Amino acid sequence: MNVSVIVSTYNQPAWLEKVLLGYSRQDFGDFELVIADDGSGEETRRLIAGFAEKSGFPIRHIWHEDQGYRRSIILNAAILASRGEYLIFSDGDCIPRRDFVRTHVELREERHFLSGGSVYLSVEVSRAIKAEDVLSGRFADPGWLRSQGQRLGRHRLRLVESGFRAALLDHLTTTNPTWNLNNASTWRDPLFAVNGMEMEMQYGGADRALGSRLENLGLKGKRARFRAVLLHLDHARPYKTKESIQKY
Repeated sequence: MNVSVIVSTYNQPAWLEKVLLGYSRQDFGDFELVIADDGSGEETRRLIAGFAEKSGFPIRHIWHEDQGYRRSIILNAAILASRGEYLIFSDGDCIPRRDFVRTHVELREERHFLSGGSVYLSVEVSRAIKAEDVLSGRFADPGWLRSQGQRLGRHRLRLVESGFRAALLDHLTTTNPTWNLNNASTWRDPLFAVNGMEMEMQYGGADRALGSRLENLGLKGKRARFRAVLLHLDHARPYKTKESIQKY
């Protein structure tokens, strides 16, 4: 095993359960899952423990006490605890498509980081997705999503099956590859070389700051927006405050 998937979460056990089911159905199984938990309660602990008991891959729960928004700190702890040479990052509200881990592994490249894509769902469709929808894979089917009331628009293109068409779209898009921790990956050593996340920064800024330091180190972004795909569940964000955004 040389791959670690690091997923951050905070008090969203219903959403996290769907995410864990998504990882249980990956077509590449040689990875560990490290959950960076920013102080969730007992329901989340029980959920993770239950999955860990029956999972075909290692699951570890890295937790600290809830003292406000400290995502950067717990992510650094999860990076330190991880065992992989290659680290894939996502969030506990992002369900991975069946080929998500394999795509990151196959596209990895020395001196690069991967920038994947997300399809943002409405809160109604987020709630409508059940365990069987994740296990069957239909949660990522455009026709099924539309039948549930999801308007896809141009994001329909992100749900093309991974292959030549998806690779072509990644080649043609003019969107710059950026480091966003809901869907990004790179090698372990560069993350240590730039000293991980900026622990004093809070909502939004810490991701961008880490990406800038990786680029200053010499890493180049590589687009995987149409190949490494997640479906992003909607939910309230009480921690997204003016103070948390402005804190540096």
